[in-house]
Amino acid sequence: MWTRIIFALWLAAPWLGTWKLSKPDARYKRVITRIEPWEDGIRVTYDMVGTRGGVTHMEWTGKFDGKDYPVTGDPNSDMRSYTKIDDRTLGLNVKKGGKVTVSGRIVISAYGKTRTVTVSGTDPTGKKFESTAVYDKQ
Repeated sequence: MWTRIIFALWLAAPWLGTWKLSKPDARYKRVITRIEPWEDGIRVTYDMVGTRGGVTHMEWTGKFDGKDYPVTGDPNSDMRSYTKIDDRTLGLNVKKGGKVTVSGRIVISAYGKTRTVTVSGTDPTGKKFESTAVYDKQ
């Protein structure tokens, strides 16, 4: 069991910690993401405050193995998968009802202080979008 936990930590090491959105955008004035070890995988929690004041809390627990794991708290998705591309890059897919609605990449900077999330997809109204968000490690 310890071997699995140590291996999971090694895989997730640069990702672990608390990350804060560095620049608010049109949708969110504050986003905090916490990434922590969880059993033999990873737990990611998102706490977001919208520009209109709404608060959203989402959680995802799984592994960076490309398999789908459930997400809670997001009305626009029910499953997510993360695939480790290299030590500082993840691929991601967000699904709703079995269909990929968002895909992208997450990159940790060489010094481990910033996390850049670049995604593209289709919103619930069918409109295509692209987005880049930068987070600072707290």
